[in-house]
Amino acid sequence: MGHMAPQKARTRVAQLRELLAHHAHLYYTLDAPELSDSAYDGLHRELIELEERYPELADTSSVTGRIVGDALPELSKVRHTAPQWSFNDAFTEEELRAFDTRVQRLTGKSPTYDLELKIDGLKIVFTYIKGELVLAATRGDGVVGEDVTHNIRTIVAVPERLNRSVDLVAEGEVYLTRSGFKKLNALRQAQGESEFANPRNAAAGSVRQLDPKVAASRPLGAFLYDVAQTSEALPQTQSEELEYLKGLGLPVNPEHRHVNSLDEAFAYWEKWRGGARDKVDYQLDGVVVKVEERALQEMLGYTGKAPRFAIAYKFPAEQVQTVIEDIALQVGRTGKLTPVAHLRPVLVAGSVVARATLHNEDFIKEKDIRIGDTVILQKAGDVIPEIVSVIKELRSKGARAWIFPTHSPLCGGDGSTERVAGEAAHRCKVAGSFDQQARRLIHFAGKSALDIEGMGRETVRLLMEHELVSEFDDIFTLTKDELLTLPSFEETKANNLIRAIGAARRVALSRLLIGLGIFHVGEEIAYLLATHLGTLARLRGASEEELSRIEGIGTVIGASVAGWFRDAGNRALLVRLQKHLRITRVPLVAQGAPLQGQTVVITGTLPTLSREEAEARVRNAGGKAAASVSAKTSFVVAGEAAGSKLAKAQALGVPVVSEIDFLKKLNA
Repeated sequence: MGHMAPQKARTRVAQLRELLAHHAHLYYTLDAPELSDSAYDGLHRELIELEERYPELADTSSVTGRIVGDALPELSKVRHTAPQWSFNDAFTEEELRAFDTRVQRLTGKSPTYDLELKIDGLKIVFTYIKGELVLAATRGDGVVGEDVTHNIRTIVAVPERLNRSVDLVAEGEVYLTRSGFKKLNALRQAQGESEFANPRNAAAGSVRQLDPKVAASRPLGAFLYDVAQTSEALPQTQSEELEYLKGLGLPVNPEHRHVNSLDEAFAYWEKWRGGARDKVDYQLDGVVVKVEERALQEMLGYTGKAPRFAIAYKFPAEQVQTVIEDIALQVGRTGKLTPVAHLRPVLVAGSVVARATLHNEDFIKEKDIRIGDTVILQKAGDVIPEIVSVIKELRSKGARAWIFPTHSPLCGGDGSTERVAGEAAHRCKVAGSFDQQARRLIHFAGKSALDIEGMGRETVRLLMEHELVSEFDDIFTLTKDELLTLPSFEETKANNLIRAIGAARRVALSRLLIGLGIFHVGEEIAYLLATHLGTLARLRGASEEELSRIEGIGTVIGASVAGWFRDAGNRALLVRLQKHLRITRVPLVAQGAPLQGQTVVITGTLPTLSREEAEARVRNAGGKAAASVSAKTSFVVAGEAAGSKLAKAQALGVPVVSEIDFLKKLNA
């Protein structure tokens, strides 16, 4: 896709590079990060996507192309004898499957995998000569690291001498125990020092002290997982490599396992993502999946900065970053109004979300949240995630402040809103606004309008109560994951509703007009408007006079329709709806249609057709479906329990037919 990058993309790339470099420096060099790992990952991925879409923006010195982290000036620098790589990440099942497909394509074989827990600590390269520990260094930038041997020697788990006199370069992770982390922070708090953000930072801070007494006082552990060089025969599989390290007396994480299929890998990942990770005394952030056979590893090799034979399948991020595309109001049961951010959809804590609650006016002001801002989201226990903070460095010139509206279409009467005295909350002035809005949405999704199966009264109220749907267009941004967080929604029900919403995206203009709930516009009027004007654009532009002249419309309905289309809120709603809908024309009836010029009344319960379907067929055949019987009525179609209309037809001598005769007339 190598087309020229727009200015907006150039600016964003420059901002992202500067921001990532700043946070990488805080993270790797100062061990004082301000962003969660997952928020940093999100920014990093956005930059990679932009560089891939616009190759001319790619830059070899970009943070996406090198491993970041400078050595601290006080620690001596060490050049690694084997280059140090970092893993590429997978965040979804699809990405892991894509990795597997790539491995099969490049090797022409079906590989088996070794699974290891991804310990959230600090990578260290250990060098032993004739079995003696001579050097331990940080990864640094992958080429040059820092000598931290004096601190690594204090870790009980790391042997000074191996079981055999071997020359070895091996890689592993040094971590701080979770229990030790809690104690350490309690102690730091008591001494008035700043607390560590997480065990990884505490481990990094401990290992990179100049004074080994500090490291010795901290509960550090280590696990080794890779042999870079050895003076003995190299093991031929990853599992054998771990056994080899263990045989030399080095600490190896016991939880690794060899699997023959990706399904087994997913099961292992699920187990550790769930309860299992709380039972171990180290912090985990995913599972590393490595091709088992060394011969295949060598065949696959490396990209610029990562092995092609391994991938880190990360656990779902609890914090991610995304963009606020709009802010809209949501009316609650009591008439309370809550602002909700509409987001660029993003994966957080394993589910795709498209909106976040903003609580109230004060919350928005306090965090200075604007439309267009890039924000950090966090998923707590609720259905809807919350915005933690705004990344101000990424604010674009177009970001605009949001002011609480004085009127809202969600409120009845004249739509006035008011701030509740002594509270941060706003509400609709008119009572019963929640029920009124629920009725509008139920009508919009109903049989005669968009006909969204599974979106009846209960579901609409549930979606409103959980701040997922407020206005008509919100229905089309619902995600399956959002539905699954609701009580009473399981997989099948969620799939069915998403499918029904998908089907409703293609809608006839007449049905849309019915759904909008314009005063006086029922099925017959909607049909007349749709067939006479053809498109929404023409309808928007039609004057009151033009509408009134249409036969069967008249001045009262003409004024009502024109007034609805003049309203700024309604026009904005239509613009939003058009992003989601494909509005189709209602076909004009051909001359000589079977019911051309006839007026038909349907009454009672017909054997197979619903009242709506029967009336639609009358219109499609060129007839007019009327609500009441008069001398002008051509005929009445009567079903079971037909009451006063049937009696009136008989009194006026209007022909009465059954559904079967009606269907014959249609096919004439």
